[in-house]
Amino acid sequence: MAQKPSIPKGTRDFNSEQVAKRSYVTETIKEQFQLFGFQPIETPSFENSDTLMGKYGDEGDRLIFKILNSGEYLRKVADEDYNSRSESKITPRISEKALRYDLTVPFARYVVQHQNDIEFPFKRYQIQPVWRADRPQKGRFREFYQCDADVVGSKSLFQEVEFIQLYDAVFTALNLKGVTIKINNRKILYGIAEVIGAQDKLIDFTVALDKLDKIGEDKVKAEMLGKGISEDGIRKLQPLFSLHGDFSNQIKSLKSILASSSDGLKGIEELAFIDNAIKELQLSTAQLKLDVTLARGLNYYTGAIFEVSAPEGVDMGSIGGGGRYDDLTSIFGKPDTSGVGISFGLDRIYLVLEELNLFPKTITEATKVMFINFGEKEGLACFKAIKQLRSQGIKAELYPDPAKMKKQMAHANKRNIPYVVIVGEQELENGLFVLKDMESGSQDKYDFETLVEALK
Repeated sequence: MAQKPSIPKGTRDFNSEQVAKRSYVTETIKEQFQLFGFQPIETPSFENSDTLMGKYGDEGDRLIFKILNSGEYLRKVADEDYNSRSESKITPRISEKALRYDLTVPFARYVVQHQNDIEFPFKRYQIQPVWRADRPQKGRFREFYQCDADVVGSKSLFQEVEFIQLYDAVFTALNLKGVTIKINNRKILYGIAEVIGAQDKLIDFTVALDKLDKIGEDKVKAEMLGKGISEDGIRKLQPLFSLHGDFSNQIKSLKSILASSSDGLKGIEELAFIDNAIKELQLSTAQLKLDVTLARGLNYYTGAIFEVSAPEGVDMGSIGGGGRYDDLTSIFGKPDTSGVGISFGLDRIYLVLEELNLFPKTITEATKVMFINFGEKEGLACFKAIKQLRSQGIKAELYPDPAKMKKQMAHANKRNIPYVVIVGEQELENGLFVLKDMESGSQDKYDFETLVEALK
């Protein structure tokens, strides 16, 4: 017996209903991207390994899928390296390409490669799949789509303000209320590290702090101690763990905590500007919240950082995130090109909408009317009517075989087709169509014009 086929862990097949719902989300996001003036681009699914490696930190590098070179790739590996079983020595010899981990680093490569053809500031959006060799779990997959928007070539904080508005516009369009846009600033995190004497352990400090809402205060402190941050420094952090109040009050408290750090005070100033602008402009459904423990793990963020949480009561991780990166393109030879961008987590947004039953019922409608097939002559007449219905935007089809009426009706029911048209010999002679409502069971006769009106 042949082995039952399967797909790799962390990947999925999508049926027609799921594809329709996913398309609804992506088209909603795309519409808002375009309203905000972003232009679409696409990049290859795989990049040269040196484009990706070293851009995401050690943890990110481990999650990059490497692609084996074609042909007899082991011939390039020296016996000494092969016998050492050293991954760091062997991998560069047998793999020169890798699947993209995100859309941001490939975008930075794109900007540098095409800089002479780009008008700056450059606003781009990109909706494509990415791959990560992560442990699959709810809302986390090895293959998934990212929906990104970025602006490069401007240091204006109005860009951050616009991205917050963009988040709000998308979630308003999706009717997803109660979303929280959390914001922090990497300069504030650097300032905190400076105040506690842990500048040389900034990455360890931020990675640990970012876990506060997941593992709790005690475990975060233990992790920091384990990374070599002093007990005295951790004691100085205590006011952060108990920071509360609205955005403005937290800003005031941070000014006191970071009074000795110029970088920290600059970060506070930037956040205050963004908060004041959003208060003037107002958000429709989302709320903006300052979260000084928000760090985000990617090394390239330098200013404001964002993370979007699902409505309260929905068990889901972040459904979006992003931030300011002042020098990302320098890794490809173009320094001093500031950028800021955000990403929407399509798969997680899908799961949230599904859990809250927010998908419009109409988006899963495929065929609206199916014509019963009685044979060659009737079928051809039905096809003529179907052609005209399609030209007016009505989704119509003919059952392909002249099977028994019961079988054809059952097929329409299983596919949730709301209407069936019956054109027998008598209807054909009189130019009439019997339209049957599959939900109520009622049926009436129409000429073609009134049939169109009834279906519309």
